[in-house]
Amino acid sequence: RSFTGMKVNDVVAAILKKEGVEWVSCFPSNALIEAVSEIGIRPIMFRHERGVVMSADGYSRMNTRDHFGVAITQGHAGAENAMGGIAQAYSDNIPVLYLSGGPSMSAYAVKPNFSPAREYGNVSVSAEVIYQPGLVIDVMRRAFHALRNGRSGPVIVEIPDDVGEMDVATDIMDSYVSPKRHRFAPEHSDIKQAVKILLSAKKPVIWSGKGVLMSKASDELKELAELTEIPVYCTMPGKSGFDQSHSLALGSGSAATSLQARTWIQESDVLFAVGSSLSKTLYCQPIPDGKVIIQSVETVEDINKEYSVTVGLPGDAKLTLQLVIDEVKSQIGNEGRKGQTDTAEQIKDLNKKWLSEWHQILTSDEKPIRYYRVIHELENTLDKNNSIVTHDAGAPRDTIMPFYNPTLPNSYIGWGKSTHLGYGIPLIIGAKMAHPDKFCLNFMGDGAFGMSGLDIETSVRAGIPITTVVLNNSGMATYPGKTRDTGAYPNALKTFGTTKVSGSYAKIAEGMGAVGITVTEPTDVQKALKEAQKLNAEGKTVLIDIAVNLEPKRSTF
Repeated sequence: RSFTGMKVNDVVAAILKKEGVEWVSCFPSNALIEAVSEIGIRPIMFRHERGVVMSADGYSRMNTRDHFGVAITQGHAGAENAMGGIAQAYSDNIPVLYLSGGPSMSAYAVKPNFSPAREYGNVSVSAEVIYQPGLVIDVMRRAFHALRNGRSGPVIVEIPDDVGEMDVATDIMDSYVSPKRHRFAPEHSDIKQAVKILLSAKKPVIWSGKGVLMSKASDELKELAELTEIPVYCTMPGKSGFDQSHSLALGSGSAATSLQARTWIQESDVLFAVGSSLSKTLYCQPIPDGKVIIQSVETVEDINKEYSVTVGLPGDAKLTLQLVIDEVKSQIGNEGRKGQTDTAEQIKDLNKKWLSEWHQILTSDEKPIRYYRVIHELENTLDKNNSIVTHDAGAPRDTIMPFYNPTLPNSYIGWGKSTHLGYGIPLIIGAKMAHPDKFCLNFMGDGAFGMSGLDIETSVRAGIPITTVVLNNSGMATYPGKTRDTGAYPNALKTFGTTKVSGSYAKIAEGMGAVGITVTEPTDVQKALKEAQKLNAEGKTVLIDIAVNLEPKRSTF
């Protein structure tokens, strides 16, 4: 076999091109960055390896399992720094391809050399090393198969520094065949049993997870809800899978949620989880014991993992819902129960009661500005059909989750089985790469800004205009704690000032080439949001620095 100077890194780049990859997030040094650029794949450098993976995650969340974010870093310290992004993507089951350098083969087993494939095996669905040039096709084929099939999550391919620069045969690319996505559906007998249980339930609820978005099953979910008049609750990762303005929408939640959602989750006798692993975390609504649970999820290992499941429906959410809809029509007719229940009216009444209790807070003119006034302005100012919004960890997540109501699939990115501060900025950059025509906004606290704020410069440099809202209350750890005025750690704060932080984040943003807007008056929040939309449309990145309170209130029950 002949060799003509094509190296392992060139083959990897060629496979990415063949798979339709148009850009990669990266942080030097890795020779693969040059290789991808030479064949027309755009490398975008972030300011930290964690942000590299997080932006790839954001891109993946906007797509099905046919297209993914791809992250490239050096090995050694670069791979070590990528841990947070990989762990977050793993916890939320997001497919990301992470291509890392690694120790040369002569030093692979020598301590303390760091191998990401070896060390990150527990936070990935597949992790392999290209030990020799002849393995590159097989390893990359298995990687793309894992990205498209089985449990969704990060896939790691480690390319040892010396192997990446080794020659390969000229005809090696001829043997690469792109793996396909293999969708599957539950058995008909299980579908039939599930529908029988659903239709005989006194107060059923649909629990909609991230799988609905990943399989593009929102239309089917809407059809099923309307056919049966069963209300829909969206999990945090599944938020925007169901139009939150729909009369059968209960809203969404983290630990905080709406009154109507809490009521149905607590009082329902049958819960139909669609596209959800039903993982128990600190950032989801608890499901009380004693319910009949039907669970549709692609990964069969998730069935009966946390809850006793009466009927398991392993398979793709879209295919599953199509079968459920057909079976409902078979059992009760093509019109189902449309107009035969007062479910929508009950939801409307509960929503009215809940919002009446919150109206004064949502429209408050207090200063410092309340979080909820900012959220109220987001809810009423943004063009939701042309916007993508995400939160950051902590108080921003739990305050916005019940009150911002997206209308289209993937117009809100909910995340957080693990909750890495600062995820929002690189995440929304990745989302903007997927939808450059959308207004993309990240809603974060000042503590989170400290973890990823320099990637505002990435947005500017790369020409990926986003808007970041920073809730500047000069404090961290603002969860309601021993005192609702200062949050947790009151003695540490009083005695040592432990949780105090400070900064003019608008000025910092300006120093990185973005437009900084400072807001201190409640009436100026809407003006700032409208200005940000205008500036983003002109290609300018915006940071809105809003002086807010240490918000103690949450919509919890």
